[in-house]
Amino acid sequence: MNLNIGFVVVVLALLTSVPLRINAQERLLVPMTVVRNASALGAFCLDGSLPAYHLHRGFGAGTNNWLLQFEGGGWCNDLASCFERANTRRGSTRLMTKFEVFSGILSNNASFNPDFYNWNRVKLRYCDGASFAGDAEFDNGTSLLYFRGQKIWDAIIHDLLPKGLGCARKALLSGCSAGGLASFLHCQNFTNYLPENASVKCLSDAGFFLDKRDISLNYTMRSFYKNLVSLQGVEQNLEKNCTSSLKLPYLCFFPQYALKYITTPFFILNSAYDVFQFHHILVPSSSDLHGHWNHCKLNPAACDETQIETLQGFRRDMLLTLRVFFKYSRRGGMFINSCFAHCQSESQDTWFGDDSPRIQNKTIAEAVGDWYFSRRVTKEIDCAYPCDSTCHNLIP
Repeated sequence: MNLNIGFVVVVLALLTSVPLRINAQERLLVPMTVVRNASALGAFCLDGSLPAYHLHRGFGAGTNNWLLQFEGGGWCNDLASCFERANTRRGSTRLMTKFEVFSGILSNNASFNPDFYNWNRVKLRYCDGASFAGDAEFDNGTSLLYFRGQKIWDAIIHDLLPKGLGCARKALLSGCSAGGLASFLHCQNFTNYLPENASVKCLSDAGFFLDKRDISLNYTMRSFYKNLVSLQGVEQNLEKNCTSSLKLPYLCFFPQYALKYITTPFFILNSAYDVFQFHHILVPSSSDLHGHWNHCKLNPAACDETQIETLQGFRRDMLLTLRVFFKYSRRGGMFINSCFAHCQSESQDTWFGDDSPRIQNKTIAEAVGDWYFSRRVTKEIDCAYPCDSTCHNLIP
């Protein structure tokens, strides 16, 4: 499906970029840990390889604190795209890099990551194509695909529990893009694994994908997710109160419908002009066959007046969807800026630096830290484009 290819290309380009302002000798490379006993739980990547993660141990005051970061990387929603994905690093740990650069929220440097630098930090590798939520398989006698995202999540957690996660005092479940969506899907479940007296919270970075019509008035993203949920057996793992309340249960894969059932403190980090959603939900290629939006997609300054108004409408829809959370969630946090970007927590430039994006002169790292440690209420909403001069517009 062409839509899926576009998703993968965009997210790969954004997630594999290396922070520009960290010298090579300062980069933290963390080796992969393969979950050897995952097969006993039926946990396999699309191609049948074993799941994996990268763990960098905490130290000092952070020894008993844990930060888990879901890797992002798009989705697959039909057999063709999933077979294609199974032969890439997005569907097989055999094809993944065996070391990952930890930066931004995963950095071990207090100057780059002041609140979480000394925590145990884990990056969960993404190889199932359904935001760690599926539980099915395809087997026609000659070809086999495993849709075991839910079991991958379970297997990694059970591998980490005896390594100290089971005794955590503080924990933060986070993720970027498809991994940010996974934070919504697994936040409640995460708390069940940890001690009752632990401080457990969740963060989604660029994972608040909207259920919205595109410029041709089609529900392109809704159709995509419907096929994904059906193929990968996701519905059984969605929030039960959510699925029982909607005529279309698969819609609970969208964060806007699942959010109200999450009681664990949650922080939503998102751009109001998220480039992934701009390019693939608001203006997918199927709704712009003649390429009228091509220049606008590459450079916001090239957008005409009508296109800017369409983008402002998308921002208004996002803020309207978040209105109840903003107004009534006492333990929730938000940082909705007006940058053309996608994923801002793993890149050092956007997470915490001298020229990082700011709202009310507060960086993303400061906003998340203030929220997690309850230093002050953090619900920041940027003014509309093009008012923010601190933005890093990261357009692929």
